[in-house]
Amino acid sequence: MSPAATAVDLVRTYGRWDAAVRALDGVSLEIPTGRFTAIMGPSGSGKSTLLHLLAGLDVPTSGRVLLGDTDLGALPDAALTRVRRDRLGFVFQAFNLLPQLTAAQNIDLPARLAGRRPDPAWRTALVGLLGIADRLEHRPSQLSGGQQQRVAVARALLGRPEIVFADEPTGNLDTTSGHELLGLLTRSVHELGRTVVMVTHDAVAASFADQVLLLRDGRPAGSLVDPTPDTVLAALRDLTAGVPA
Repeated sequence: MSPAATAVDLVRTYGRWDAAVRALDGVSLEIPTGRFTAIMGPSGSGKSTLLHLLAGLDVPTSGRVLLGDTDLGALPDAALTRVRRDRLGFVFQAFNLLPQLTAAQNIDLPARLAGRRPDPAWRTALVGLLGIADRLEHRPSQLSGGQQQRVAVARALLGRPEIVFADEPTGNLDTTSGHELLGLLTRSVHELGRTVVMVTHDAVAASFADQVLLLRDGRPAGSLVDPTPDTVLAALRDLTAGVPA
């Protein structure tokens, strides 16, 4: 099976001359299709930069990003916008819900903006899976943090994206809500056939993934398959100590 996404010699530099910072320094990797991949590393390792490049939210200084067989760097702006809208889903630490809209309206908003009518059967199944059927007419201020993030996940999955990108999705949640959300992302992979890529600093969150990709100083620094909290913590300790993971 072809990778869901591929990075080829990715370099991302911010600033110029003496103030230049190389956030990514020649990263090449593949994101497997139908799997849950976590990206981890010490602060400043480039993990959020990598996620934003893979998702087409930022442009590399050099190198290539492929979504399936589509080279994102070869697309004009309008086509790249369509790819992000039609083929990708996003879940962030900030729930990014519009406060004046109900949960149902927030879920449907991207499809409506694209001029599409959501598939009602899929929408009903998704809302049921996420356990928010009785909260659809509530506005975000009337929802708990966990419920708001469930709405954000429903919005991300409604268009059946090829990849869901999640950037610290449990950062604003308590432990119970965070674990519930991670369980839902896992089910979206194993029951709904999605591909999930998540950046996290939390070893327990990463243990929900099928694999963990490690970064250090903007470069790949190893990987873990079937991670546990203990193996993730040990790998992070090695990275921080400068020992290859």
